[in-house]
Amino acid sequence: MSPEARPPYLPFLGGPPDFEPGLNPIPVERWLLPDTEETAWLRDKCLIMKMMRANVSGGALDNDACEELLALMVEETGRVPNQSMPTALEEAASLVSDDICILEARRPGDWRLTAGVLCAPTYWTLPERVGLDLGGLHGPVPGGDPKLAARIGRVFTGLKPGVVLERLNWTVQASEKRYTPDRPGIGGKRPGDLHLRVERQTLRKLPGTGAVVFTIRICLDPLLPVLDDGATREAFEDAWLGAPDHVRRYKHWHELESLVAEACRQAQIERSVT
Repeated sequence: MSPEARPPYLPFLGGPPDFEPGLNPIPVERWLLPDTEETAWLRDKCLIMKMMRANVSGGALDNDACEELLALMVEETGRVPNQSMPTALEEAASLVSDDICILEARRPGDWRLTAGVLCAPTYWTLPERVGLDLGGLHGPVPGGDPKLAARIGRVFTGLKPGVVLERLNWTVQASEKRYTPDRPGIGGKRPGDLHLRVERQTLRKLPGTGAVVFTIRICLDPLLPVLDDGATREAFEDAWLGAPDHVRRYKHWHELESLVAEACRQAQIERSVT
């Protein structure tokens, strides 16, 4: 795979996935730019925002935190909204390929999802979660409530304005779609249908309102080309097979076992022939 076609993130190179927060600080200038998915997704995202608004937007979309975020994004990206979106958060979300969620603590430590725009959901929908606290948001994750929620709450509370934290989450899906409120089925699918789906997540606290901005950028790339390189394929196989059982169950990887195994065999055979 050429460097130009290589996915921007290959988190499996770091080993099997888990449910630890795994947040690392990054330079502020790398918060939203470069937007690696802008060409592939931003136009379609804006269309979804307009045509399916009730499904992808919700909460207090025009409150002080959303206004503050919009001003910050315009300043830092140098971009001006041009999609005539009806609210501040939707205007902000139209500037980048990332989805955006706003979490606020009306009482100390009680962080709740108060607004969001979610056009590339990984098997959930925004309306069903607006208003939930961290325990409710992470309840479906094995071990996530209350242990994980409590740790994340401490991160939110201690986060300083001007600091950006980043983490990567990944899975494999048998579809090229980014708008996936439901998990894509595998009926009739082939190894060529498999895609590496990476969530690039960031956290940043707004200095004025104290709200926490949670961004989610979905990077979606065909899996077979990723497996062309022998060392990369071995790292992927190690991470895939080495994931703990509770992680595999949560990600429904058992449904993909045969397709992923066939993809790895196919990539290995093609490499040996060439």
